[in-house]
Amino acid sequence: MTSTKKEQVLVVIQLAGGNDFLNTIVPHGDPLYADNRPVVGHHDLSQIKPINDYIGFRPNMDRMKGLYDEGKVAIIQGIGYEHPNRSHFRSMDIWHTCEPDKVATDGWIGLAIRELDPKAENVLTGVNFGRGLPRAMAVPGVPVASVGDLESYGVLTDVDEDRRNDVLEAFSRMYSPVIGRSAVMDYLTSTGSDALKGADILKTAPGKYSSTIEYGEDTVSRYMRNIGQVHLAGLGTRILYTTAPFNSFDTHANEMPGHTKLWENIDRAVGDFYDDLKEHNATSDVAILLFTEFGRRVHDNGSGTDHGSGGGAFLIGDMIQGGLYGEYPALAPEKLLEGDLHFNNDFRGLYSTILEQWMGLDARPVVGGTFEQMKLFR
Repeated sequence: MTSTKKEQVLVVIQLAGGNDFLNTIVPHGDPLYADNRPVVGHHDLSQIKPINDYIGFRPNMDRMKGLYDEGKVAIIQGIGYEHPNRSHFRSMDIWHTCEPDKVATDGWIGLAIRELDPKAENVLTGVNFGRGLPRAMAVPGVPVASVGDLESYGVLTDVDEDRRNDVLEAFSRMYSPVIGRSAVMDYLTSTGSDALKGADILKTAPGKYSSTIEYGEDTVSRYMRNIGQVHLAGLGTRILYTTAPFNSFDTHANEMPGHTKLWENIDRAVGDFYDDLKEHNATSDVAILLFTEFGRRVHDNGSGTDHGSGGGAFLIGDMIQGGLYGEYPALAPEKLLEGDLHFNNDFRGLYSTILEQWMGLDARPVVGGTFEQMKLFR
């Protein structure tokens, strides 16, 4: 089966909870790494997969390292924003709305979907896989399907009316203290029926799909397989989104085994998804973004790491200019921000790059201004 859809598509994987960048792209050439990570660190540095003499991929990122070596992975180092907020909810809200100074209601991806399909002619321009709906995708009047999987649908698409109403009510209670109950209910009223229409169309995707790729059994792998099914079905979906299990990257304790398993799953899911696209001759029209709301503190807390700043993001695909972007944040004490890595890349510059260079949109009204872009695409 070969995909005939060649419009540029963005796949977003949210690493919820604050991924530890120091233990993901490891500064194996800096003795300060071992000093700050006496327990929660990679102590056998021979297992690090080197990028250069200073940094390298953590041991079990074989698939992403392979794609990096092929020039298909961009690593955006030190990404964040000024005056970082170390609250999960608030920091992710900032990433989702591009508004660090006030609480906003419109998600950047929802705004992009509106620009891609201003008349809302395709209710599947944006699809989320997972529970609930990311704030990034929520804009009143913009239809987005939120799908638990392709057999059992999520918050806006539950076929059991009583259960659906219960979940919508819970969704309303969760967000109304921040943006007001009326705004939440207006959003649900204006988009819920469209999402249900989308669910009916999405049911056709598995029947159009065949693949020899055997994805893993974990949640991210299952969602990435679903994303592949929807993309390859040629339904006109331009942005597909999923989230690693809620706050799974919030590694305050027992980080080493937990973080290892998380990246084993993410690495396999990304690699299998890329191989699936390759099997279907569909790698040239997809870019994959991995991001998290913040990094972790430089010094471990004994068995884990606490909320920090200055994290990292990844952009993956055939059309990506692979390599390192920005500077790896310095570990010297005088270079830290209250014990955290310092950011040197505004995340809105990354978004702007993707929106303009990949999706063909004017980024300014989406991200709220003009930010320095990178040459991330071929």
